[in-house]
Amino acid sequence: MFAGRSLKLVTLFGIRIGVSTSWFVILFLLLYLFTQNFQRDLDIGSTAAFAVAVAAAVLFFGSILLHELGHALAARREGIEVAGIDLFIFGGVMKMSREGSSAGAMFRIAVAGPVVTVLIVLLGGALGAVLLGWGGIYDAARLEAQSGTTAVEQLLSLLVALNVILLVFNLIPALPLDGGQILRSAVWAGTGDRSKGTRVAAFLGQGFSYLLMAYGVYQLLRGDTFGGIWSIGLGYLIGQSARSASVQNAFTERLEGVTVADIMDPNPVTIPAGLDAAQAYEEFFERYHGWDRFAVVEDGGQFVGIAERATVQRAAGSGRSAVRQVTNADSAEERVLTDAPLESLLGSEPLRRLGALMVLDREGRLRGVVTVEQVSRALAAHLAPA
Repeated sequence: MFAGRSLKLVTLFGIRIGVSTSWFVILFLLLYLFTQNFQRDLDIGSTAAFAVAVAAAVLFFGSILLHELGHALAARREGIEVAGIDLFIFGGVMKMSREGSSAGAMFRIAVAGPVVTVLIVLLGGALGAVLLGWGGIYDAARLEAQSGTTAVEQLLSLLVALNVILLVFNLIPALPLDGGQILRSAVWAGTGDRSKGTRVAAFLGQGFSYLLMAYGVYQLLRGDTFGGIWSIGLGYLIGQSARSASVQNAFTERLEGVTVADIMDPNPVTIPAGLDAAQAYEEFFERYHGWDRFAVVEDGGQFVGIAERATVQRAAGSGRSAVRQVTNADSAEERVLTDAPLESLLGSEPLRRLGALMVLDREGRLRGVVTVEQVSRALAAHLAPA
C-alpha cells in the first residue's frame, strides 16, 4: 500500500519516519472517538479523557511503527536499503530500494512485522491479565470497562485488542498484506518461480478487495456510514496495490536479467575530492551551465558525495578549501548498486525527484550514473512488442 509524499517526523535507526497528510484524518478521528469513550467509561472530565486518548493514539500508532520497523530491520539484514517508513490513513508502509533476492529473504522480511505485533500482544496480554484478568481485558478492550478500571488498565487492554485485530487482518493471504507476501514467498519457494508467487498472491489480493468493498456496501445499507466508507476505501486501496503488483510482475518477467549497470552512463563527470573549491567552481560549475550537482570522488574512485553549486560557490568566495570539505553526503536512497535489477528503479521516488542516481559497486566506488531518460529508453527497448 502506498502513502505518497509524506512529512518527516523523525529518524530512527537511520530510517526516515514520515506521515502523509491523510494520517492526520485518522489521528483526529481516533482522538475524538477515544475521548468520548474514555470520558464515559472512566468517568473523568473532558480534559483528562483527551489526555488518555492522546496516550491511546500514541500506543496505537507506535505499534504500527514498531511493526514496520520489524520489516525494515529485517530488510537491512538482507542487505536491502530502506528508504523510509510512512504512516497514512490506513496504516503504515515500509519502502525498500528493491525486493529480496530469494524466497527465504522475502519470507523473513514479510514475517518480521507480524512477529513484532505478536510480541506486543503477548507482553500487553500478560500485563493486562495480571492487572485485570482475562475477562477484564476483554471488557476494557471493547471500551466497556467495569467501574474502578484505571486509565492504565484500559489503555493496556485497548493496545492488546487493536494489535490482535491488526495481526489477524495483516495475515490474510492477499497482496499487499503481510499474509500475501508470506504466501508469495511460499509459492516462490515451492515452485522456484517468483512470478508465479506474485500472480497467485496478487489474484487473491484483488479477490479480497472485492469482498471487502462488498462488505462496505452492506455496512452502508445497514446504516453504518463510517464503517462502510472505511471498508470500501481500504478495499479499493488493497485492490489497486494488488493490481499494481500484477502489472509490475509482468514488467519484471520481460526485464529479467537487466541490471542498472547495463543501462547506466559509465563515464559521469566527477570532481576530484582534493580539488580546490574555487578551481572546482570555475572548471565544472561555470563550464557546465545548468548542472547544479556533481559527484565527488577520491583518486581511487571512492564515492565521497555530492557537490552542489551554491555550497561550492560560497566556499570558493570565502577562502581555499578542498571540495571534499564542502561535499554533502547523499542519502542511501539517492544511490543504487550496479547489480540492482532495472525493475528496482521503476518506482524510485529519488530518481523522479532528482532526475539521476549515482551508481556504486559494493566497495563504494562510483561506477556511473543512471538517469530517468536512460530508464525510459531501456523500458521502451525491452517492453516493445516483438
